[in-house]
Amino acid sequence: MSDRRKKVVILGAAGRDFHDFNTVFRNDPDVTVVAFTATQIPGIDSRSYPPTLSGPYYPEGIPIVPEDQLDSLIRDRDIDQVIFAYSDVPYRHVMLTASRVLAAGADFSLLGPDATMLRAKVPVIAVCAVRTGCGKSQVARYLSTHLNGRGVTTAAIRHPMPYGHLAHQVVQRFASMADLDAADCTLEEREEYEPHIAAGGVVFAGADYAAVLAAAEREDAVILWDGGNNDFSFIRPDLTLVVVDALRPDQLDTHYPGTAVLLTADIVVVNKLDAASEAQRQAVDAELDRLVPGVERMYADSPVTLDDPDALTGARVLVVEDGPTITHGGMPTGAGYHAVQQLPVAEIVDPRPFATPSLREVFERYPHIGPVLPAMGYSHAQLEALRETVEAAHVDVVVAGTPIDLARALDVSVPVIRARYRYQDRGTPGLAERVDAWLTDHLQQHDPAGPAGG
Repeated sequence: MSDRRKKVVILGAAGRDFHDFNTVFRNDPDVTVVAFTATQIPGIDSRSYPPTLSGPYYPEGIPIVPEDQLDSLIRDRDIDQVIFAYSDVPYRHVMLTASRVLAAGADFSLLGPDATMLRAKVPVIAVCAVRTGCGKSQVARYLSTHLNGRGVTTAAIRHPMPYGHLAHQVVQRFASMADLDAADCTLEEREEYEPHIAAGGVVFAGADYAAVLAAAEREDAVILWDGGNNDFSFIRPDLTLVVVDALRPDQLDTHYPGTAVLLTADIVVVNKLDAASEAQRQAVDAELDRLVPGVERMYADSPVTLDDPDALTGARVLVVEDGPTITHGGMPTGAGYHAVQQLPVAEIVDPRPFATPSLREVFERYPHIGPVLPAMGYSHAQLEALRETVEAAHVDVVVAGTPIDLARALDVSVPVIRARYRYQDRGTPGLAERVDAWLTDHLQQHDPAGPAGG
């Protein structure tokens, strides 16, 4: 052990950063993690990573500070190394951040899969993507529903979203809507958990993924990693599916760490072909030929349906879209707008003139957003701001392009009509058949009485 512990700062967004700490630094006697920094997710700074999670070397926990304090933090605390640990950001952003770190005098590092992936005792299928909003969660839900339907117990482990009280979120298991209510889940958490539950599945998440994995393994199940953003799986997968968006063929190698994730794919799923032009379809295949020429591809549609399309005829409509897809996912609109734009509505109302101050800040930070309202609900205050904006717009109908029952979460005075989207194969055999064949072969190889067990 050296006479001075290395001082480290981890840059994150309440997810990968905590996991990297837990797996690499928590029990290292030669390292002191001085702070986490926070970005992307509103309101997650000015907290601390609690002692119950940080371990014996950090009896006071670890502070979480805004990333804009990074330069002074490096200089004032004589930081040796900075770890970049969040996802779906342009590569230019990563290297500009690296330049800030180097200029302030510290080393800049990225941690890879071998250092951070946990090993499971059961088969693991990972569903990842090159960008937020490609449709990986609908792929994960489709597979979960299929596997559970054929009697293969499936536990979904969701990429972390610990936006609340971290000490109470070490391991979370959700099997009912009541579980979501009891955990006081944010809108963003509900968007990811609720569809799995509605399909009869069980979802695990939390702040310590070794403990989360152990809990999921007790279900005696196949584990389905439902990724967040464009990040790597936290659990070492036996089969990796990577979803790409046919509407964004130019973004397969533009955002960290999406390209590295793509290069790990066993199967690439090209999604949203029903909404893509022929030029986009050709472009995405050309890019895949260039980047992963030998990797198997499957093609899919993402059809969108409205619960009551007739109710929109002649109506003034406000569209609420999935928050992460529209904000750091970079999409100007989403499924809700796509479902409405061809219908005989009186008007698709732009929410910006009616936005509360906190939502105006979101529009200013993400100027690419179109005439839709991102479902920002990381806190009760944000949920109230969303409700106030909807009411101020004086519309006839709200169309919800989020994966949750928005009417249940948001008490507004106008009808809320859901725009639902799902995974649909193009061609046969489909994804379910492909995964079935893989799983049968994989289980035989690992059966002690089978060919691999002798």
